[in-house]
Amino acid sequence: MAAYGKSIPQAAMGVGAALVIAAVVSLKPHTPDLSLVAAAPTVVQVHLTAALTALAIGIVLMMRVKGATLHKTLGWTWVVAMGITAVSSLFIRGMNPGHFSFIHLLSGWTIVALPGAVYAIRRGNVAAHRRAMTAMFVGGLLLAGLFTFIPGRLMWSVFMG
Repeated sequence: MAAYGKSIPQAAMGVGAALVIAAVVSLKPHTPDLSLVAAAPTVVQVHLTAALTALAIGIVLMMRVKGATLHKTLGWTWVVAMGITAVSSLFIRGMNPGHFSFIHLLSGWTIVALPGAVYAIRRGNVAAHRRAMTAMFVGGLLLAGLFTFIPGRLMWSVFMG
């Protein structure tokens, strides 16, 4: 089971790293223009901070031993960060002005899946908890994070624009 818990996140991180390297080589990025983040609306800043917090904690959680006190403490912090990320995204509608976009489906899924994953582990269903949390990490953070680098979006402008 330990191999299962590590193989999916490591593969996703490998794919993500390959995409970042390809972007760096082909697109000639520049020093990040953090003034764009500072000028962004507060909800975008909250969303970005929560997402980066969840990403950093998620990487640690996926790499370390499961079930220990540190895992539980960081896990609750991750749940809060993911909740803030998902809820704050509902107020960001720049891609489709005034309306939700397809990316908001990931937010809705996360808002529903987070309590379900916590419920699963409280009931001792480790397999369901692992599946849900891994899926949220890969889909709700890594996949959604890749979407932020679409040309014209804030992260694209910060790093590539």
